[in-house]
Amino acid sequence: MPTDPVLASARQLVGESLKELRASVEGLPAEALNWRPAGDASNSIAVLATHALGASRLWLSMAMGAPLPKRDRDSEFRASAGDPAAFLRFVDELSGDCLSLLRPAEEVDWTAMRNTYGRGGDAPPEVAAAYALIHATEHLRGHVDQISLTRQLWEARSPAP
Repeated sequence: MPTDPVLASARQLVGESLKELRASVEGLPAEALNWRPAGDASNSIAVLATHALGASRLWLSMAMGAPLPKRDRDSEFRASAGDPAAFLRFVDELSGDCLSLLRPAEEVDWTAMRNTYGRGGDAPPEVAAAYALIHATEHLRGHVDQISLTRQLWEARSPAP
């Protein structure tokens, strides 16, 4: 079967984002993973990573017509990392799930309509598979950039007196 250039591009972009996400999480202590740079008005790296991975897995599943994973979006925003090694394993597991979704056994019809399953907010009730794929890619990228910036802020903060 010929390689689908849309799918190949998505695999590359998602793969790059997931590598950067992992690099931004790796080596941080729990305190850094749970640090909120602007207090309760901001999200920690643990929250951003948990949400980005959960949302990516959901939207990629929609795009590919795969069964939807169980997800509790609200709990993603309460996530914390008590054990950095366990959190990194969680990142690796969900990253693997996301990448495996981008290796379908069959050709994908990018015009197929997918139910957003009551996602709510500003999401329409149905979207094209292509929309779900593009949304998954851009949503992940945005949160990876936030995670990277949060790590930079953590590393540049003034030491406690």
